[in-house]
Amino acid sequence: MAGEVTASGLTHSPPLSLYIHIPWCVKKCPYCDFNSHESRAEIPEQAYVDALIADLEQSVPRIWGRKVHSIFFGGGTPSLFSDAAIDRILSHVRALVPLAHHAEITLEANPGTVDAAHFKGYREAGINRLSLGIQSFNSDYLQKLGRIHDEQQAIAAAELALATFDAVNLDLMYALPGQSMQDALADARRACSLQPAHLSFYHLTLEPNTPFHRTPPILPDDDTSAAMQEAIELVLEDHGYQHYETSAFARPGNQCRHNQNYWLFGDYLGIGAGAHSKLSFHDRITRESRHKHPKRYLEQAAKGLAVDNTWTIPADELPFEFMMNTLRFTGGFETDLFQARTGLPISCIDHQLKLAVDKGLLVIDANHIAPSLLGQRFLNELLQLFLN
Repeated sequence: MAGEVTASGLTHSPPLSLYIHIPWCVKKCPYCDFNSHESRAEIPEQAYVDALIADLEQSVPRIWGRKVHSIFFGGGTPSLFSDAAIDRILSHVRALVPLAHHAEITLEANPGTVDAAHFKGYREAGINRLSLGIQSFNSDYLQKLGRIHDEQQAIAAAELALATFDAVNLDLMYALPGQSMQDALADARRACSLQPAHLSFYHLTLEPNTPFHRTPPILPDDDTSAAMQEAIELVLEDHGYQHYETSAFARPGNQCRHNQNYWLFGDYLGIGAGAHSKLSFHDRITRESRHKHPKRYLEQAAKGLAVDNTWTIPADELPFEFMMNTLRFTGGFETDLFQARTGLPISCIDHQLKLAVDKGLLVIDANHIAPSLLGQRFLNELLQLFLN
């Protein structure tokens, strides 16, 4: 990296979010590289909730006095847990940490694991935003993706979610095995017709250590995938959705606050098997990870040892970490945010910023830095400029 990288210290703590990981699924999807495990036997729900509570209790000293602005139950499939379990977790969260008024509290759900009673119970427990893993409204593609729901269940779950929660996100994917442009756009139009507050469209990627990576399906080529992405974005724009992040689209005022905090290089405490945290202190920014396997996590959390590893992010890696998050925003970020969140002067990356502008990947004015349209399309190339 050109220029000396010297931390000047953090004067204010970033906003803090809480991530809660539920690691079990009914079936492991062949494209998934998340820390998720098929529930071949009965899920130890009560024991796992006990472990989450112990994990949070052990973590409170590191976030003492800081307000939690958002909570996200991710997985795995959090909707495999009962509403009583979610209620118990949230009751202990409220007892242990200050929770912001009207905090966003999201739960991920699978269309194949929900019903009206579950949704009503989640809402009464305090869930005020639901993220539903639709992936596609086409049963043929759902089968190819190894999903446990079909087209009818996807529509029914989406309609039920929209009738129960004020804020709903639908997750979809494109560039699926054998997918045509016509079918990709049909998914986009069907999603828009349901009128959720938020939509996420992800490009299917073949991640290492997944069945799809070991035995790759036939996917649309890069040019077709890029054309799908552009066409989907136009459909969503025509229906009033603002493209505010690489894969995220929202009606005005309905952006996901929890994910925005990640992308603005805010802090988050992650509890649960394999969960990760990023926590800032006046003189350092640290990351920590929990034991990954659920059984090991249960054993160690009971002993007060839920955290498996803790490390400080070196100062010369902070610019890349910051940019890797903030440049996901199509609108970019305020220049002052760099020093506020890293403790480093923006001048330490002058060379990289100039190079990115010269390549047409960044647009910079006195107070703002944003990826150009070219930078959005070639985000990995842009980010590589900030590597050591």
